[in-house]
Amino acid sequence: MLRPLFSALSRSRSIRALAERSSLGLRISRRFVAGTTLEQGMAATLGLNAAGMAATLDHLGENVTNAGEARAAAQSYHNLLDAIRAYGLNANISCKLTNFGLDIDPQLCRELAGSLVAHAASQQSFVRIDMEGSPYTQRTLDLVRELRRSLGESAAVGTVIQSYLRRSQADVEQLCAAGIRIRLVKGAYKEPAAVAFARKLEVDASFVRLAKMLLKSGLYHALATHDGRIIDEMVAFAGQERIPADAFEFQMLYGVRRDLQFRLVRAGWRVRIYVPFGAEWYPYFMRRLAERPANVWFVARNLLR
Repeated sequence: MLRPLFSALSRSRSIRALAERSSLGLRISRRFVAGTTLEQGMAATLGLNAAGMAATLDHLGENVTNAGEARAAAQSYHNLLDAIRAYGLNANISCKLTNFGLDIDPQLCRELAGSLVAHAASQQSFVRIDMEGSPYTQRTLDLVRELRRSLGESAAVGTVIQSYLRRSQADVEQLCAAGIRIRLVKGAYKEPAAVAFARKLEVDASFVRLAKMLLKSGLYHALATHDGRIIDEMVAFAGQERIPADAFEFQMLYGVRRDLQFRLVRAGWRVRIYVPFGAEWYPYFMRRLAERPANVWFVARNLLR
């Protein structure tokens, strides 16, 4: 019952405006959002690096309404790449194409994304193009492939595949054939049954099937999950297939299953934490609650403390 509620709340502009301006909203968001400023994002990443974990930083924002907002969003990511280099962080960046104007001017979006990936390549860094709801899936994959082709083997760009989408196995096969690195996630958007698996067992089975394909592909991919059972299965599979620990990485969200993050690091596995920051945190925060309603209790405990 909570999933559709939080999915609907994530799209409410009035509640978003109230939450992002209130001190209570900022307190609530701290569990999953590193802060509202670049400096807070850097500080969180420094702490993760000290604990043996890498990071992927995301300056939160999506669905801009004009070209000026899109250019400003892209510039914030150029600044982020420069800050990562200046601080000497073990980190890369993640971004959404709707934040670069995909809805309002696809050509501008291509130019902004291409410039950012070229900047990352010049710094031996990497850009992960995040996946959004299913209406954006094909356009996102098309642009990632275009960036890969236009910038060649040095293209420092990858994307995200959601295991709950029925199309994802074919997408994984095509992306791996093109040499494109993937972050595999379960998916957090509300989708119709014709597009996505509805039952958790189906989503989990799809994740495991796709994860095994990625681990055997020979490319450096990321498995993004907090499911301890699935992680244990992937660790066992890597051992059976003699896949070394430095051939892939586990990814988790900032503030979620910290115990599991540290356990994996201690066992010698690579771990990267998705670190979101920025003033436009509300949609992201609500999707985290929709994706895993148990997160509500984490938030409640933090407030009580």
